[in-house]
Amino acid sequence: MELETDVVIVGTGVAGLFTALSLPGDTRIIMLTKSDLESSDSFLAQGGICVLRDEKDYDDFMEDTMKAGHYENRRESVDIMIRSSRDVIHDLIGYGVEFDKKNGELAYTKEGAHSKARILFHKDITGREITSKLLARVKERSNITIYEYTTMKDILEENGVCTGIQAENAEGTLCIHAKNTVLATGGIGGRYTHSTNFPHLTGDALDIAKEHGIRLEHLDYVQIHPTTLYSKNPGRRFLISESVRGEGAVLYNKNKERFVNELLPRDVVSEAIHEEMKKDGTEYVWLSMEHIPKETILSHFPNIYKKCLEEGYDVTKEYIPVVPAQHYFMGGIWVNADSRTSMEHLYAAGETSCNGVHGKNRLASNSLLESLVFAKRAAAKIQEEE
Repeated sequence: MELETDVVIVGTGVAGLFTALSLPGDTRIIMLTKSDLESSDSFLAQGGICVLRDEKDYDDFMEDTMKAGHYENRRESVDIMIRSSRDVIHDLIGYGVEFDKKNGELAYTKEGAHSKARILFHKDITGREITSKLLARVKERSNITIYEYTTMKDILEENGVCTGIQAENAEGTLCIHAKNTVLATGGIGGRYTHSTNFPHLTGDALDIAKEHGIRLEHLDYVQIHPTTLYSKNPGRRFLISESVRGEGAVLYNKNKERFVNELLPRDVVSEAIHEEMKKDGTEYVWLSMEHIPKETILSHFPNIYKKCLEEGYDVTKEYIPVVPAQHYFMGGIWVNADSRTSMEHLYAAGETSCNGVHGKNRLASNSLLESLVFAKRAAAKIQEEE
């Protein structure tokens, strides 16, 4: 099948959806996803989304992000993300996203390596709230066509310029010819035995980019999340959000002794847990929510409470076993500040791209924000160049 469109977007997570919504209503857009529409990691994000509280918070927000990233971040990209954050939140609320409130005002929570509370959230299913609302708005647009269960196999290239993609689904091969192509294919968790990602997210865009000589960056920058619910079975790990520790949860070794500051950056906490498991000869450590009021657990973390209960643990009464697992990819397809790759008319946004915001280690709750900010910039650049 041969298809013609203005823009083809590969991936229907927040980066792909926000790119589509940020383009004019008369732009012909084709979106495709490898699985069903709700099987993107954007749906799984629990903790929340960072936002610049006020101008006084700028220096701290910058320093927190840079420090977590071991100062290997691209400062220009971090500046763009922080400066754009309030506009993005305004956009989300306009699309129907509901963030938790306290006394009628937006409520903020704190997570590891943040110097203050600057994270907006919707219970413990922030990703689902944002992504489902963006998806609903995309479905309302008559200029957008979505293909589910359709896998990108290659990009189309003429004289070093991207002219679309080749994909496959149950009906056969699709050649989608487009003026501009956006890769928003997510992470690489499917390549790991234990990951918080969906297993079909295997970094397909990276392999295709490599074949075409498209610039890649920091492919070894992989983040391990400290706290996922321990299970003897391989497969996707259930994430225990960083905001649980931000609200006061603590980590214990087998002797019920604390061994680390739970609010240090993720890589530091993960390393400390691995060291403790090695020393104790265990396959997990304990996470305790004993210092968090029961009403806070039930209101802020209802999904985590429910999932743990299904696994046989009542977090309001007992500790739960947790273990680090692969979580996020900071490297990827190199892009500039406008999400343009090294190939003309090819853009990348979200976890599959590397714009340098996260450096060597991502600060908690910067992923949704970074994806949205740079998806919007990709859309703006596409409009500008038409």
